[in-house]
Amino acid sequence: MTALPLTVPSTPTHDLQPAVQLRQGRPEDAEALLQLISRHADEGHLLPRTLADLRARATRFVVADASAGIVACAELAPLSPQVAEVRSLVVAPDARGQGVARRMVAALAQRARRDGFDRLCAFAHDPIFFVQLGFSLVPHQWIPEKISVDCSGCALFRQCGQSAVLLRLAEGDVPRPGNRLTAVSPVVASHAS
Repeated sequence: MTALPLTVPSTPTHDLQPAVQLRQGRPEDAEALLQLISRHADEGHLLPRTLADLRARATRFVVADASAGIVACAELAPLSPQVAEVRSLVVAPDARGQGVARRMVAALAQRARRDGFDRLCAFAHDPIFFVQLGFSLVPHQWIPEKISVDCSGCALFRQCGQSAVLLRLAEGDVPRPGNRLTAVSPVVASHAS
């Protein structure tokens, strides 16, 4: 009996990672959230957060849990009764390329819709990810809630280099991960701002 040669498909190593499960954050996740966010803040992509802040707001997060622990997070931060923000979206380098961020944004959009928000925004240095999910680039002034809640007191106000993106949540739809968030309709930007 001759043995057949063993063929290993050329699969990128990230495809071999164990399954990542999404769940709501808990106060005991605060230290892991701080580590993820601080590493990304050090790269200049996020504003720093404190352990006390994260502990107090942990339940607003969706976290991606893998066998190695929390590998990604994102917060749904209410800005007004109508507008919520995707904030502190971070995926650890070894968990990237698996659609984790897309799944987290879909979960936050679903939660925002369930909680009665009609718009979901984000501020990003590289907005392409959000645009691919159906968000529209808009002038910062279109989200005055963000300016009054966060931006006006920030040391980087008017010079942060972030782009504003906005998504209108559609009535009755439930978002699903995919190429675009199916529960939302993009905002149509006009030249008047």
